[in-house]
Amino acid sequence: MELSVPVSGGSIWADDTGGIGPPLVLLHPGVGDSRIWDPVLPRLAEQHRVIRYDVRGYGRSPQPTTPYSPLDDLVSLLDHLGLGPVPLVGCSMGGETALALALADPGRVSALVLLCPGFSDYPWPAEPDLDAEYELLVGAGDVDGLTAYGLRLWAATGADPAAEAQLRSAALAWPGEDAYQRPFPPVFGRLGEIGHRTLLMVGDLDRPALIASNHQAAARIPGCRLVLLPGVDHLPPLRAPEPVAEAILTHCGGAPH
Repeated sequence: MELSVPVSGGSIWADDTGGIGPPLVLLHPGVGDSRIWDPVLPRLAEQHRVIRYDVRGYGRSPQPTTPYSPLDDLVSLLDHLGLGPVPLVGCSMGGETALALALADPGRVSALVLLCPGFSDYPWPAEPDLDAEYELLVGAGDVDGLTAYGLRLWAATGADPAAEAQLRSAALAWPGEDAYQRPFPPVFGRLGEIGHRTLLMVGDLDRPALIASNHQAAARIPGCRLVLLPGVDHLPPLRAPEPVAEAILTHCGGAPH
């Protein structure tokens, strides 16, 4: 069932499979939209009521027109659907959003699955040439150029149609995100406070700094299980849907540590 969920100053598109299984919430990356979950959704929906949504400006959600917080929008979605505590499955930006909620309000989260999560407060190496290229493309309104830029950085295993669709959706969202999204609260420096069952998965073809940050994150989160995905870039649900789906089901249906 498709939904329009009210959030502060706007709305977001969401989808709820319904069913009698326990709920599971999927949070997409900043290099795509909720369609990235299409390859794993049928398997997850066999056992769960699966909820996914598009962040403002991505996919089927309207572009932002006022400042917004991804964390606040997630809380609005959970409140709208009366959910909690609930397992959160977050990819990249979605992983940071999931961790932000787990730290801000631990009782709303029952388990975490993090796919190549990002961390705004991680000391990323400076990349001035890439930053300058991005600013030029945004300034020119060059969606094709931004799509190609994103594919070059994040789709190491190839620019197939599914990956291209994801990065094009992101390219359309990035300018609005830059203008209106509020900064994430610090997450990386607080990972030792996470008390939820946590699974972290990262591909060996992702960007080296991202892989390094994920290894460090897994070491900081108490009891975190780290799974390396061979031959996978920054789009695990597209590149390895079967192992990703099975790992999510096993982790979210397992007993607490």
